[in-house]
Amino acid sequence: MSEINGNILIGATEERGQATFQGRNPATGESLPGAFAEAGVEHASAACALAAEAFPVFSTLSPADRAAFLESVAEHILGIGDALIIRAMEESGLPRARLEGERGRTVGQLRLFASVLRQGDWLEATIDPAMPDRAPLPRPDIRRVNQPVGPVVVFGASNFPLAFSVAGGDTASAFAAGCPVVVKGHPAHPGTGELVARAIQAAVAASGLPAGTFSYLPGTTQALGAALVADPRVKAVGFTGSRAGGLALVEIARNRPEPIPVYAEMSSINPVLLLPTAAAKRGADLGAAFIQSLTMGAGQFCTNPGLVVALEGADTEAFIAAAAQSLTSAPAQVMLSEGIWRNYCSGIDLLAGNERVTLVARGQAGEEANRGQAALFRTDADAFLADPTLSHEVFGSSSLVIVCRDVAEVKRVLAGLEGQLTSTLLMDPEDQALAGELLPLLTEKSGRVLANGWPTGVEVCHAMVHGGPFPATSDVRTTSVGTLAMVRFLRPVCYQNIPDALLPPALQAANPWGLTRRVNGTLTPA
Repeated sequence: MSEINGNILIGATEERGQATFQGRNPATGESLPGAFAEAGVEHASAACALAAEAFPVFSTLSPADRAAFLESVAEHILGIGDALIIRAMEESGLPRARLEGERGRTVGQLRLFASVLRQGDWLEATIDPAMPDRAPLPRPDIRRVNQPVGPVVVFGASNFPLAFSVAGGDTASAFAAGCPVVVKGHPAHPGTGELVARAIQAAVAASGLPAGTFSYLPGTTQALGAALVADPRVKAVGFTGSRAGGLALVEIARNRPEPIPVYAEMSSINPVLLLPTAAAKRGADLGAAFIQSLTMGAGQFCTNPGLVVALEGADTEAFIAAAAQSLTSAPAQVMLSEGIWRNYCSGIDLLAGNERVTLVARGQAGEEANRGQAALFRTDADAFLADPTLSHEVFGSSSLVIVCRDVAEVKRVLAGLEGQLTSTLLMDPEDQALAGELLPLLTEKSGRVLANGWPTGVEVCHAMVHGGPFPATSDVRTTSVGTLAMVRFLRPVCYQNIPDALLPPALQAANPWGLTRRVNGTLTPA
């Protein structure tokens, strides 16, 4: 299970490309042993063809059988053992504790989707029986159920080599929906990706499923990703990454003869609103806690608090001073790759060079490779609203404090924001009236609004929304975390006057899957 040979995994077969690439250790900047095959356009076509062949079988599995497969994937990932953590540490620079927690999250979300499958609610089985005696016209028998859309392409993410990558939330939710998956592995952690891919491959075989249920294509080229999205057999795409990358995939999908949805999680600066009483009573403590969130994992979270909005005054200054003091002792941390580190440095330089922005503090500098030095800046509302570049995401431990003259200015800042994954209210009970004024603006801009917490850390549960208005995501209606993520890969199908024997099991009169169904508008237990 811990074998790494750099091969392309197309179903149950292994292939080599004409070119190879190597993984790198971002902590040292050195290449890691092993050559990984560059998957090409021909491999993309083969994997998609195999996925299309697998779809009729995989899509019609019973909920119990598909749940058992997800649980098998989880067990096979655990079966890799410590080799997975060691390789992920080498390829990401992330610490052991973080990666062990991420493995737990990966396994946990697979098991969560398995439990959802067994409950059956996701099918939304709905039956409106025939009413032949209805006047003036009879009603036909009409039945509806959710069905999988078809093969799905998933792009592995750089910042979560386990939970948002090969067996991450996109793959887990697509499998749960009944869709075969072709993963384009992220080149920053090819060994980690291959280990997990082999675990899925083994689970497919152990479950007796068609080999095309899963394929894994490592590679560094944009052409590979473009070929996967353009393939006519692919019906949806899951992506987590940059705005530029996500929009490029959206454009390819839009220009196909048959356009398909690209569910891209892209860019967010996650505003934090510091309300007056909270600032007065605990501003210094909040300033220190803010830095802990900002610098967690070198700031490489899509929910990193990249913007703070506060009212001018001594309490806000105390918050900023406490944050600055905490930041100056924050060590430089390894970033995920040299490219991410360079982009972070460029973003910091742009902010530092803006004449309407003031540098508040920097963290400790790092002398070793790819160390991100944290940064905190401040500006005013007029400058922020006048310069769109100040709202651009800087991926890493960087944040901008906007000091506003009054509440009206706070509202102007919020109204001028792009869509966000999260917004946060730091508030005391005395701030509740003001929070009530601001909450409609925050819900309009965000997928998740939280109070007295920090946006870093996304719980995997039924109620979670990890999405938001553009450019946080390419589809405001969806989430990439939580059980609602399945909806992205399902579509409703209506059956009218279809003989019972020809109906899918979820709609048959005998209800063989034992589902709770909505009959004539009323939820009816099995």
